[in-house]
Amino acid sequence: MRSTWNRRRAVVLALVVAGAVLLAPRAQAGGDWNDTQIGWKSYEDGLALAKKERKPICLIFYTEWCPHCRNYSGVFHDPKVVEKSKQFVMIRLDKDKNREISGKYAPDGEYIPRTYFLTADGALDPEIHAPRGQFRYFYDETQPGDILNGMDTALKKMKG
Repeated sequence: MRSTWNRRRAVVLALVVAGAVLLAPRAQAGGDWNDTQIGWKSYEDGLALAKKERKPICLIFYTEWCPHCRNYSGVFHDPKVVEKSKQFVMIRLDKDKNREISGKYAPDGEYIPRTYFLTADGALDPEIHAPRGQFRYFYDETQPGDILNGMDTALKKMKG
């Protein structure tokens, strides 16, 4: 009798766990960067567009496996970030697939995610960074305030 009860309990528990796994929302590898509302460009296309339109560039390095990158991707769903992004050429690069470019933009290391603001000519402005002493280009991964401040600073410096 006791073994039958334990088997039933085990089956019910297995069904509950299986149902939770099947019904859980699937996380996208590398995060959901809001591709439908943010006009992400490749590196080459982004540089060409920035020169043509004289727009500053927001360059982000991420990886598919990084939990911080996955969190940070959510910031790009904020309506204020979406609206502000229209004043930039937005470039997002997988660091693992773009090692040479990542190495070019690594004034304080190749940690991820990293966000830089570049001039329309592709020059990095090292003075525009997150409000932190270490990992200066790692913006708050859960709240849009830091990236919005960075965007505002970049717009003032690069357009003013």
